[in-house]
Amino acid sequence: METRTTGSAPAEHSNANRLSPSWGGAPESTVKVWDVVVRLFHWSTVSLFALAYLFESPRDLHTFLGYALMAVLAVRILWGFVGSEHARFWNFVPSPTGFLVYMSNIVRGREARFLGHNPAGGAMIVALMGILVGIGVSGWMMGLDAYFGQDWVEELHETLVNVALVLIALHVAGVALASLRHRENLVKAMFTGVKRID
Repeated sequence: METRTTGSAPAEHSNANRLSPSWGGAPESTVKVWDVVVRLFHWSTVSLFALAYLFESPRDLHTFLGYALMAVLAVRILWGFVGSEHARFWNFVPSPTGFLVYMSNIVRGREARFLGHNPAGGAMIVALMGILVGIGVSGWMMGLDAYFGQDWVEELHETLVNVALVLIALHVAGVALASLRHRENLVKAMFTGVKRID
């Protein structure tokens, strides 16, 4: 979700994605949106997931990367309750109606611009976090004696990884679409934390 800057915001986002004053001397035409914890979480998750996917062996390395990813995710979930404005779940997690309305507006080419995560982005964050938790739990279960030799646990783990890959592809496509539609580099914004106000 990107805090909405055109049109009137849906009820659940009327305050959640409002404009905030610039941080740290950013130019007046820009605003600091994503704090360092959000940005570190994003790029750490990208890196750790990619490395764990590429290195299924040695098993110890794969396990370490998986646990590291779960630790990063735990910090982000906590930060979703106590972090800065645009990091908090109430700011970007859409209602089902808000999500469907936004998706309908995308199809019609009429979606509003948000300063933080738009409803599609907010829904994707929730979906990816849920899938990552499932991947972590199923990976942990594979190391337990109680589930040793249980094919369904490994199959569940692999299926969740494949679902994550599909979601990641959709996420990248959504970022590209929003960047083109609203003429802004969202990838750069996730590195700097800064976006333009108008």
